[in-house]
Amino acid sequence: MAPSTRQPDAPASPGTESTPPTEPVKVALIIGSTRVDRFGTVPAGWAAARARDRHDVVLDVVDLADTPLPTVFPGDDPDTPLPEAVTALARRIEWADAVVIVTPVYNRGYPASLKNAIDWIHGEWNATPVGFVCYGGRTGGIEAVEQLRTVFVELGTMTIRSVLSFPDCRECFDESGTPRDAGAHAAATEFYDELTWWARALRAARKETAG
Repeated sequence: MAPSTRQPDAPASPGTESTPPTEPVKVALIIGSTRVDRFGTVPAGWAAARARDRHDVVLDVVDLADTPLPTVFPGDDPDTPLPEAVTALARRIEWADAVVIVTPVYNRGYPASLKNAIDWIHGEWNATPVGFVCYGGRTGGIEAVEQLRTVFVELGTMTIRSVLSFPDCRECFDESGTPRDAGAHAAATEFYDELTWWARALRAARKETAG
């Protein structure tokens, strides 16, 4: 089965375009699972490769397994310095014009490691388009995406309609990490077309606001 690129209750999609802009779109791809022997590096690696295939995207892969974020948050004192790992992650999110979240589904939700990372970052999320790559059993992780949409709306982001979802994920990929269904590449093109469209539109809006 090809990865799904639509979620019924998602926001409406704009028209997409494939013409490379003068300035490339900077995309941060976040691997949300930190489990030992996780499967997430397989769909994440494939999604990252599809981004690197494009001439209009510059990619930064943020692996939360390599990002030692604390789980205890500071108090209300605004002068309390943030942990170095948090400020480093915030800089990477601020750099990005768009974000791709790669998430499994755990107990019909998304990983605690991903929620922890999201909550440490504040204004850097604002007006950033966010796309989702999800994987799991029969539903392909869509439950996790449904929950993440509500979180990212509160953070002022724009979640795109297209989703790359891999049900029965361990059967979806061959030994080289390539989806068995040839339609997956077309789905990824549609996904990144929509993500970069929103990234350019919101980047222009942010520049106007700053000016």
